[in-house]
Amino acid sequence: MAIKQDYGRGCGLAVGLGVLGERWTMLVVRELLIGPARFTALLENMPGIGPNLLSERLRTLAEHGVVEQVAIPGDGRAQRYRLTELGEQLRQPLLALARWGLGFLREDDSGGTTRAEWGFLAVQSMVVREAVPEVDDTYQFEVGGQDFVIEVRDGDVRFARGASPEPDMTVSCDADTFIRVGARLTSPAEMIATGAVRVSGDLAAAGRCIRMLGLD
Repeated sequence: MAIKQDYGRGCGLAVGLGVLGERWTMLVVRELLIGPARFTALLENMPGIGPNLLSERLRTLAEHGVVEQVAIPGDGRAQRYRLTELGEQLRQPLLALARWGLGFLREDDSGGTTRAEWGFLAVQSMVVREAVPEVDDTYQFEVGGQDFVIEVRDGDVRFARGASPEPDMTVSCDADTFIRVGARLTSPAEMIATGAVRVSGDLAAAGRCIRMLGLD
């Protein structure tokens, strides 16, 4: 399918905006970066988009090979949406945009609309590659009832949903606190002192994690 170029010709950014530049489209991709999802889950997690507009955005992304529908094993004809290999290539650019956007968050932006799953993306966007530890570490995050893990192995950083059996360090907090720390609206030390953030395990590993996330 030809890409409508509303922003000029001969420019990769303009062509990319022809696919992603319409309202809500990048937030649809954000949800699928967290993981595959049913239509109803996408609709629930993006209040205000409406079913017709969501259908249109998913159809456009599918026509350009960014998302696809796949069957849910053991659930009859039920299907969910997921990113294709092409869609996964958006992970690093959108994480970089998310990291940039954290700098614009203000106290008035925090509150009840924050979801725990956004912590999974926020922590990925916060990694400072130059500060990745030279030792192998496993960091467990329990954010708003959701678990995710950062593993550092041979200088490579990996992310996974779920809990680790033997983390070197564990952080527990609610989603709003996590985002506020990531946006530097408050410091890890301050939140630890108030009890809003709870840290257990190896303190040296905790220090390496803080530096890797650019929070020192």
